[in-house]
Amino acid sequence: MMKPAPQIEDLFALFPGTNDLPSYRLLPAEQLPSPYRELLAHEQHMTVTVEAYHGGPVDVQVLEDRLDGDEYSRRIVLVHRASGRRVLFGIVQINLRMTSPDVRQAILARREPLGHILIAHDVLRRIEPIAYVAIEPGPKQLAWFGLHQPQPLYGRLAIIHCDEQPAVELFEAVV
Repeated sequence: MMKPAPQIEDLFALFPGTNDLPSYRLLPAEQLPSPYRELLAHEQHMTVTVEAYHGGPVDVQVLEDRLDGDEYSRRIVLVHRASGRRVLFGIVQINLRMTSPDVRQAILARREPLGHILIAHDVLRRIEPIAYVAIEPGPKQLAWFGLHQPQPLYGRLAIIHCDEQPAVELFEAVV
């Protein structure tokens, strides 16, 4: 049975102690300003997209995670390796039943971005963007990216289908 599309409130509720649900509004892809439209409105892994945009590899920093049976959730930032700049904040919920033992092990190791893992293990995947958001940054959102001055933030909700099964729900915001 197919789950309904991910909701931003549900993904943030996975980590209730963080209290960092941003003020946001949904908007169509056409209303995303450049370069955010190019960074978000596509069906590619964000890991690959932010690496291309920022000109080099990124590393994952897991801020918080939890494992509940076969459901694994984590709050992360992707950090540009050369500059140390935070380039993406994300919350992912992964149905580990949809992954092979090797992929599951790599995910739970917390050392690589999810996109790198799925690509390296040649998982048949399809990324389905569901919605786009404009975020009104407050102190918590500025902290995601290590920013000192408010600036517009944008993100997306998406589903990653592995072998045509919905396996990952995610929220990703970029700067």
